[in-house]
Amino acid sequence: MLRSFHHHLLLLGFGLSPLPHRRPRFPSSIASISSSSAAVAAAAAPPPQLVVLLAWRLRPPRRVLGAFRMASGGSEMSPDADVASASAAAEVAPPPVHKSKIRFCQACGSPTKQVVPEGEEKLRAVCTVCGKIHYENPKMVVGCLVEHDNKVLLCKRKIEPSYGLWTLPAGYLEVGESAAEGATRETLEEACAEVEILSPFAQLDIPRIGQSYIIFRAKLKTPKFSPGPESLECALFALDEVPFHSLAFSSIVVTLKMYMEDMKSGNIKFHYCTINKRPGASPSDLHSFDVDHHLHS
Repeated sequence: MLRSFHHHLLLLGFGLSPLPHRRPRFPSSIASISSSSAAVAAAAAPPPQLVVLLAWRLRPPRRVLGAFRMASGGSEMSPDADVASASAAAEVAPPPVHKSKIRFCQACGSPTKQVVPEGEEKLRAVCTVCGKIHYENPKMVVGCLVEHDNKVLLCKRKIEPSYGLWTLPAGYLEVGESAAEGATRETLEEACAEVEILSPFAQLDIPRIGQSYIIFRAKLKTPKFSPGPESLECALFALDEVPFHSLAFSSIVVTLKMYMEDMKSGNIKFHYCTINKRPGASPSDLHSFDVDHHLHS
Protein backbone atom coordinates (compact mmCIF):
# COMPACT_ATOMS: atom_id res chain seq x y z
CA MET A 1 0.00 0.00 0.00
CA LEU A 2 2.71 2.49 0.98
CA ARG A 3 4.82 1.55 -2.06
CA SER A 4 1.84 2.13 -4.40
CA PHE A 5 1.10 5.43 -2.67
CA HIS A 6 4.75 6.49 -3.11
CA HIS A 7 4.61 5.57 -6.80
CA HIS A 8 1.57 7.82 -7.42
CA LEU A 9 3.18 10.72 -5.60
CA LEU A 10 6.28 10.50 -7.78
CA LEU A 11 4.14 10.49 -10.94
CA LEU A 12 2.51 13.77 -9.85
CA GLY A 13 5.69 15.54 -8.84
CA PHE A 14 5.43 15.05 -5.08
CA GLY A 15 8.34 13.77 -2.99
CA LEU A 16 7.94 11.49 -0.03
CA SER A 17 10.44 11.64 2.79
CA PRO A 18 10.66 8.94 5.48
CA LEU A 19 8.23 9.63 8.33
CA PRO A 20 7.56 7.94 11.66
CA HIS A 21 4.83 5.29 11.59
CA ARG A 22 1.78 7.36 12.50
CA ARG A 23 -1.49 8.31 10.84
CA PRO A 24 -1.32 11.39 8.61
CA ARG A 25 -3.34 14.47 9.61
CA PHE A 26 -5.55 16.22 7.11
CA PRO A 27 -7.81 19.27 7.56
CA SER A 28 -11.18 18.14 8.92
CA SER A 29 -13.03 20.86 6.97
CA ILE A 30 -12.42 19.28 3.57
CA ALA A 31 -15.86 18.27 2.34
CA SER A 32 -15.32 17.82 -1.40
CA ILE A 33 -12.65 17.35 -4.01
CA SER A 34 -11.81 19.97 -6.63
CA SER A 35 -12.60 19.01 -10.22
CA SER A 36 -9.00 19.37 -11.36
CA SER A 37 -7.62 17.08 -8.68
CA ALA A 38 -10.43 14.57 -9.28
CA ALA A 39 -9.51 14.36 -12.99
CA VAL A 40 -5.86 13.66 -12.19
CA ALA A 41 -6.85 11.10 -9.57
CA ALA A 42 -9.17 9.29 -11.95
CA ALA A 43 -6.46 9.02 -14.62
CA ALA A 44 -3.84 7.58 -12.26
CA ALA A 45 -6.27 5.55 -10.11
CA PRO A 46 -4.60 6.61 -6.85
CA PRO A 47 -5.55 5.39 -3.39
CA PRO A 48 -8.04 7.50 -1.34
CA GLN A 49 -5.32 9.12 0.78
CA LEU A 50 -3.78 10.73 -2.32
CA VAL A 51 -7.13 12.11 -3.46
CA VAL A 52 -7.59 13.90 -0.14
CA LEU A 53 -4.03 15.26 -0.24
CA LEU A 54 -4.54 16.60 -3.77
CA ALA A 55 -7.77 18.34 -2.78
CA TRP A 56 -5.93 20.04 0.05
CA ARG A 57 -2.92 21.08 -2.05
CA LEU A 58 -4.83 22.23 -5.19
CA ARG A 59 -7.77 24.11 -3.67
CA PRO A 60 -7.46 27.87 -4.58
CA PRO A 61 -7.21 30.31 -1.67
CA ARG A 62 -10.37 32.11 -0.55
CA ARG A 63 -10.46 35.87 -1.04
CA VAL A 64 -12.43 38.14 1.24
CA LEU A 65 -14.28 40.83 -0.69
CA GLY A 66 -14.43 44.46 0.30
CA ALA A 67 -12.99 46.41 3.18
CA PHE A 68 -15.53 44.96 5.61
CA ARG A 69 -16.78 41.40 5.91
CA MET A 70 -18.97 40.10 8.69
CA ALA A 71 -20.57 36.73 9.22
CA SER A 72 -23.32 36.47 11.75
CA GLY A 73 -22.24 33.23 13.40
CA GLY A 74 -21.73 34.84 16.78
CA SER A 75 -20.69 38.31 15.62
CA GLU A 76 -24.03 39.82 16.71
CA MET A 77 -23.07 39.03 20.28
CA SER A 78 -19.71 40.81 20.02
CA PRO A 79 -19.70 44.22 18.28
CA ASP A 80 -15.96 43.96 17.59
CA ALA A 81 -16.13 40.70 15.66
CA ASP A 82 -16.38 41.99 12.08
CA VAL A 83 -14.44 39.32 10.15
CA ALA A 84 -16.18 36.16 8.92
CA SER A 85 -14.75 32.71 9.22
CA ALA A 86 -14.23 30.93 5.92
CA SER A 87 -16.54 28.08 6.93
CA ALA A 88 -19.42 30.47 7.67
CA ALA A 89 -18.90 32.31 4.38
CA ALA A 90 -18.97 29.03 2.49
CA GLU A 91 -22.55 28.42 3.63
CA VAL A 92 -23.91 31.38 1.66
CA ALA A 93 -25.89 30.06 -1.30
CA PRO A 94 -26.47 31.91 -4.57
CA PRO A 95 -29.77 33.79 -4.89
CA PRO A 96 -32.64 31.51 -5.91
CA VAL A 97 -34.51 31.83 -9.19
CA HIS A 98 -37.31 34.27 -8.43
CA LYS A 99 -40.84 33.17 -9.28
CA SER A 100 -43.49 35.84 -9.35
CA LYS A 101 -46.36 35.61 -6.89
CA ILE A 102 -48.66 37.57 -9.20
CA ARG A 103 -51.32 35.04 -10.18
CA PHE A 104 -53.80 37.37 -11.89
CA CYS A 105 -53.31 40.17 -14.37
CA GLN A 106 -53.49 43.62 -12.81
CA ALA A 107 -54.91 44.99 -16.08
CA CYS A 108 -57.69 42.56 -17.00
CA GLY A 109 -57.88 40.09 -14.10
CA SER A 110 -57.07 37.00 -16.17
CA PRO A 111 -54.69 34.29 -14.90
CA THR A 112 -50.96 34.72 -15.48
CA LYS A 113 -48.30 32.16 -16.33
CA GLN A 114 -44.58 32.04 -15.59
CA VAL A 115 -42.63 32.52 -18.81
CA VAL A 116 -39.44 34.19 -20.00
CA PRO A 117 -40.58 36.95 -22.38
CA GLU A 118 -38.83 37.27 -25.73
CA GLY A 119 -35.62 39.23 -25.41
CA GLU A 120 -35.44 38.77 -21.61
CA GLU A 121 -33.67 36.32 -19.32
CA LYS A 122 -35.88 36.10 -16.22
CA LEU A 123 -39.19 34.46 -15.44
CA ARG A 124 -42.07 36.94 -15.41
CA ALA A 125 -45.78 36.73 -14.68
CA VAL A 126 -47.40 37.21 -18.09
CA CYS A 127 -51.14 37.51 -18.65
CA THR A 128 -52.57 34.57 -20.59
CA VAL A 129 -55.17 36.81 -22.26
CA CYS A 130 -53.85 40.35 -22.85
CA GLY A 131 -50.14 39.47 -22.70
CA LYS A 132 -49.23 42.14 -20.13
CA ILE A 133 -45.86 41.49 -18.50
CA HIS A 134 -45.81 42.13 -14.74
CA TYR A 135 -42.49 43.31 -13.35
CA GLU A 136 -41.60 43.13 -9.65
CA ASN A 137 -39.05 45.43 -8.04
CA PRO A 138 -37.30 45.51 -4.64
CA LYS A 139 -38.98 47.38 -1.81
CA MET A 140 -37.27 50.44 -0.34
CA VAL A 141 -36.97 50.63 3.45
CA VAL A 142 -35.99 53.96 5.04
CA GLY A 143 -35.17 54.87 8.61
CA CYS A 144 -33.20 57.03 11.02
CA LEU A 145 -30.24 56.44 13.26
CA VAL A 146 -31.17 59.10 15.81
CA GLU A 147 -28.29 60.51 17.90
CA HIS A 148 -28.74 62.28 21.24
CA ASP A 149 -26.14 62.85 23.97
CA ASN A 150 -23.85 60.16 22.49
CA LYS A 151 -26.70 57.67 22.51
CA VAL A 152 -28.90 56.14 19.82
CA LEU A 153 -32.69 55.81 19.81
CA LEU A 154 -34.12 52.29 19.52
CA CYS A 155 -37.71 51.05 19.44
CA LYS A 156 -38.98 47.68 20.73
CA ARG A 157 -41.33 46.23 18.13
CA LYS A 158 -45.00 45.68 18.97
CA ILE A 159 -45.75 43.89 15.70
CA GLU A 160 -44.50 40.87 13.81
CA PRO A 161 -42.05 40.01 12.47
CA SER A 162 -39.59 40.24 15.36
CA TYR A 163 -42.13 41.16 18.05
CA GLY A 164 -40.40 42.33 21.23
CA LEU A 165 -37.01 42.94 19.61
CA TRP A 166 -35.20 46.26 19.23
CA THR A 167 -34.80 48.16 15.98
CA LEU A 168 -34.07 51.57 14.53
CA PRO A 169 -37.26 53.43 13.57
CA ALA A 170 -37.72 52.44 9.91
CA GLY A 171 -40.32 51.25 7.43
CA TYR A 172 -41.37 51.09 3.80
CA LEU A 173 -41.11 54.19 1.66
CA GLU A 174 -44.49 55.48 0.46
CA VAL A 175 -45.29 56.67 -3.05
CA GLY A 176 -45.00 60.45 -3.28
CA GLU A 177 -42.35 61.00 -0.59
CA SER A 178 -38.58 61.27 -0.69
CA ALA A 179 -36.36 58.84 1.19
CA ALA A 180 -35.58 61.51 3.81
CA GLU A 181 -39.28 62.35 4.21
CA GLY A 182 -40.13 58.69 4.63
CA ALA A 183 -37.41 58.23 7.26
CA THR A 184 -38.63 61.17 9.35
CA ARG A 185 -42.25 59.99 9.01
CA GLU A 186 -41.36 56.48 10.22
CA THR A 187 -39.47 57.93 13.19
CA LEU A 188 -42.48 60.05 14.12
CA GLU A 189 -44.84 57.07 13.77
CA GLU A 190 -42.73 54.57 15.73
CA ALA A 191 -41.12 56.83 18.35
CA CYS A 192 -43.33 59.96 18.36
CA ALA A 193 -40.07 61.86 17.80
CA GLU A 194 -39.51 64.86 15.57
CA VAL A 195 -36.07 64.69 14.05
CA GLU A 196 -33.79 66.66 11.75
CA ILE A 197 -31.92 64.72 9.08
CA LEU A 198 -28.14 65.24 9.31
CA SER A 199 -26.81 63.09 6.47
CA PRO A 200 -27.30 59.74 4.74
CA PHE A 201 -25.38 57.07 6.63
CA ALA A 202 -25.85 53.71 4.91
CA GLN A 203 -27.43 51.87 2.02
CA LEU A 204 -27.82 48.13 2.57
CA ASP A 205 -29.09 45.83 -0.16
CA ILE A 206 -30.64 42.44 0.73
CA PRO A 207 -31.14 40.74 -2.66
CA ARG A 208 -32.58 37.45 -1.38
CA ILE A 209 -35.64 39.14 0.16
CA GLY A 210 -35.87 41.99 -2.35
CA GLN A 211 -35.20 44.91 0.01
CA SER A 212 -32.91 47.93 -0.06
CA TYR A 213 -32.38 50.04 3.07
CA ILE A 214 -31.41 53.71 3.29
CA ILE A 215 -30.55 54.82 6.81
CA PHE A 216 -30.06 58.50 7.71
CA ARG A 217 -28.26 60.02 10.65
CA ALA A 218 -30.64 62.35 12.47
CA LYS A 219 -30.95 64.33 15.70
CA LEU A 220 -33.91 65.03 17.96
CA LYS A 221 -35.44 68.48 17.54
CA THR A 222 -36.60 68.24 21.14
CA PRO A 223 -35.63 65.56 23.70
CA LYS A 224 -39.11 64.05 23.59
CA PHE A 225 -40.07 60.59 22.37
CA SER A 226 -42.53 57.86 23.32
CA PRO A 227 -43.79 54.55 21.87
CA GLY A 228 -46.00 54.84 18.81
CA PRO A 229 -48.71 52.30 17.84
CA GLU A 230 -46.10 49.85 16.49
CA SER A 231 -43.70 50.07 19.45
CA LEU A 232 -43.78 48.59 22.96
CA GLU A 233 -41.19 51.07 24.23
CA CYS A 234 -38.48 53.44 23.07
CA ALA A 235 -35.15 54.16 24.71
CA LEU A 236 -31.78 55.84 24.23
CA PHE A 237 -28.79 53.48 24.43
CA ALA A 238 -25.13 54.30 24.90
CA LEU A 239 -23.07 52.52 22.26
CA ASP A 240 -21.62 50.07 24.77
CA GLU A 241 -25.14 49.22 25.96
CA VAL A 242 -26.77 48.43 22.60
CA PRO A 243 -28.68 45.12 23.05
CA PHE A 244 -27.08 43.12 20.24
CA HIS A 245 -28.56 39.93 21.73
CA SER A 246 -32.08 41.18 21.00
CA LEU A 247 -31.98 43.25 17.82
CA ALA A 248 -34.72 42.66 15.28
CA PHE A 249 -33.02 42.44 11.89
CA SER A 250 -29.65 41.80 10.27
CA SER A 251 -29.80 45.25 8.67
CA ILE A 252 -29.97 46.87 12.11
CA VAL A 253 -27.05 44.79 13.39
CA VAL A 254 -24.89 45.80 10.42
CA THR A 255 -25.87 49.48 10.60
CA LEU A 256 -25.09 49.77 14.31
CA LYS A 257 -21.77 47.94 13.98
CA MET A 258 -20.63 50.26 11.21
CA TYR A 259 -21.75 53.29 13.22
CA MET A 260 -19.86 52.08 16.30
CA GLU A 261 -16.68 51.59 14.24
CA ASP A 262 -17.01 55.10 12.82
CA MET A 263 -17.51 56.59 16.27
CA LYS A 264 -14.43 54.79 17.56
CA SER A 265 -12.34 56.13 14.68
CA GLY A 266 -13.80 59.64 14.99
CA ASN A 267 -14.76 59.68 11.32
CA ILE A 268 -18.41 59.22 10.31
CA LYS A 269 -18.61 57.85 6.76
CA PHE A 270 -21.28 56.89 4.26
CA HIS A 271 -21.48 53.11 3.82
CA TYR A 272 -22.76 50.70 1.20
CA CYS A 273 -22.88 46.92 1.52
CA THR A 274 -24.80 43.81 0.54
CA ILE A 275 -26.37 41.53 3.16
CA ASN A 276 -26.57 37.93 1.98
CA LYS A 277 -29.33 36.10 3.83
CA ARG A 278 -28.95 32.35 3.89
CA PRO A 279 -31.74 30.13 2.52
CA GLY A 280 -34.62 29.65 4.91
CA ALA A 281 -33.50 32.34 7.37
CA SER A 282 -36.28 34.19 9.17
CA PRO A 283 -36.24 38.02 9.34
CA SER A 284 -35.14 37.93 12.99
CA ASP A 285 -32.48 35.21 12.53
CA LEU A 286 -29.24 37.00 13.39
CA HIS A 287 -27.07 33.93 12.76
CA SER A 288 -27.76 33.43 9.04
CA PHE A 289 -26.25 36.22 7.00
CA ASP A 290 -22.97 37.55 5.66
CA VAL A 291 -21.91 41.04 4.59
CA ASP A 292 -20.11 41.59 1.30
CA HIS A 293 -18.86 44.40 -0.92
CA HIS A 294 -18.57 46.98 1.83
CA LEU A 295 -17.74 50.40 0.41
CA HIS A 296 -17.48 53.68 2.27
CA SER A 297 -16.67 57.31 1.58
